[in-house]
Amino acid sequence: MQHHDRQGACDLHSHTTASDGMNSPSEQVSLARKKGLAAVAITDHDTVAGVQEALEAAPTGILVVPGVEISTQAGGKDIHVLGYYINHRDELLGERLRRLRDTREARNHMIIRRLNSLGMSITMEEVISGLGRELKPDESIGRPHIADLLVAKGYAQDLRDAFDRYLAQGKPGYAPQPRITPAEACAWITEAGGAAVLAHPGLYGEDALVQALLAEGGFDGIEVYHADHGAQEEERYRRMGEERGLILTGGSDYHGERQGVVFHGDLGSKTVPVLVLNQLQAVCRRGGASFQ
Repeated sequence: MQHHDRQGACDLHSHTTASDGMNSPSEQVSLARKKGLAAVAITDHDTVAGVQEALEAAPTGILVVPGVEISTQAGGKDIHVLGYYINHRDELLGERLRRLRDTREARNHMIIRRLNSLGMSITMEEVISGLGRELKPDESIGRPHIADLLVAKGYAQDLRDAFDRYLAQGKPGYAPQPRITPAEACAWITEAGGAAVLAHPGLYGEDALVQALLAEGGFDGIEVYHADHGAQEEERYRRMGEERGLILTGGSDYHGERQGVVFHGDLGSKTVPVLVLNQLQAVCRRGGASFQ
């Protein structure tokens, strides 16, 4: 899906400082324009706090897709659900996401306690001060922020090392958090006027679970093209999506640069054509003008 005209390229997965990205929403839009993208989606974890700034910062010639990435759990795994063209001002969605962030905050404190028990001298205050700015309302702290502190204090070499040794699922610093199901997240997105997409299925390492989630219904699309998907995975999930008549989406999952390394992929490294935006809008209750 990477062979289309760059002028029609849309990166539908990116994170800003509203969650665990490194660029502000306006910086993200500026970078997307520099890279010649036609559209960029703002899909922060369990928050829509960055969407309005991005919309207001969008210059002529580039479209900002309002989005969110909701944390869920199924089959003992963390599953992420992307929502596109949601009404980011929807009060019910805002309250639901706030509750998710509250459980995330409790989880973060549990992670800190577990790391302390391993002999690491770190505090949540240090994690927040490491942002280098004030934490705004509705923004969320995530594991990458904790990883940054581990690196800064010499407990890990870089972000990947921090996750591999301490913060990934099954590692000694990992703490589970109560989460909603993917079906619930799909319902939240639909009720907020959006289209629900299963994020990066290749990261779950269990295609039987992916198939079961898709079979439950509620999803409008599947993220086929992702920075961590190889060609075989793209082909596999493309077939899965086509078999169920789902919209085939894609994006870089760009979080910015940490310690000189870009995670997951550089902005614009995975894209889909503008046609996909029209497909997403077509399933949204709110609709919206198509982008030709």
